[in-house]
Amino acid sequence: MKPTAFLLGLTSGLLGAATTVLLTTPKSGKELRSSLKTTKNNANNQIQDLKQKMTIVKNSINNIKSEVKETIPKFVEDAKVSVVNWQEETAPIQQQLQQEIEALQNSVDEIQQQVNAFQNRKVKSE
Repeated sequence: MKPTAFLLGLTSGLLGAATTVLLTTPKSGKELRSSLKTTKNNANNQIQDLKQKMTIVKNSINNIKSEVKETIPKFVEDAKVSVVNWQEETAPIQQQLQQEIEALQNSVDEIQQQVNAFQNRKVKSE
């Protein structure tokens, strides 16, 4: 929502409420003018307060955006460095694990061959 649309809606709502109250309340001309002036001053004060709050929110958003622009690239770079370091640290372990897996596969293959040879001898002797 755009701040101008919000302020326009707020202002028209305040004016509509003020007009309704003023037209339904029986007052003398002097009291009515005084009441209108007070209502106008209150509405202006609320609008000024709202503008200040919107400025604070806008400044906070800009601060967050600038912090994110500074922080995210550093974080991404640190993450990349961490991944590269992890890969370098785990590369020897990975190679060792691959060698052990190959050795285990060779052992399984040898055992399978021995089992097959044993079964073949058993079948021939029967």
